[in-house]
Amino acid sequence: MTNVFKEHIASVQDFPNKGIVFRDITPLLQDGELYRKATHELAEYAKSKKADVIVGPEARGFIVGCPVAIELGIGFVPARKPHKLPREVERASYDLEYGSNSLEMHKDAIKPGQRVVVCDDLLATAGTLRASKQLIENLGGKLVGAAFYIELPDLKGHEKLPDIDIYSLVQYHGA
Repeated sequence: MTNVFKEHIASVQDFPNKGIVFRDITPLLQDGELYRKATHELAEYAKSKKADVIVGPEARGFIVGCPVAIELGIGFVPARKPHKLPREVERASYDLEYGSNSLEMHKDAIKPGQRVVVCDDLLATAGTLRASKQLIENLGGKLVGAAFYIELPDLKGHEKLPDIDIYSLVQYHGA
């Protein structure tokens, strides 16, 4: 199955900046059956972690995480870019492989003790995951795992957060 997922992920050279190979999941999303299978695999992982809630970082984390939460019948919490949420928020900053940003969650989004799985499209340098972890823990939750469509092991994101269990559908080594 992994090869089928990989066959439906486009590699775009020099996007968004020169030297970056962007892994585009939209071809996978356009195939309804494959999107369902990817969702099911991530949902099975989250179920194995006994997740109470799914967190999805903006924006592709919404596309990946919402259907996982629906399949499991549990809640979804968006981790948004700054100034997108209308109520009191918790904020965490992070670095990307090509810039920096911040994420915010409503202060009441995670209940103390909730078991949380983060779902997103890509694990690269782990900046987004690190910020999500900080937000979850600041709100009293416990990050029990993270699930991705794609992992880029050469960027060592997994190594930067060795205490987090990580699951990915496919991995890309090198360019």
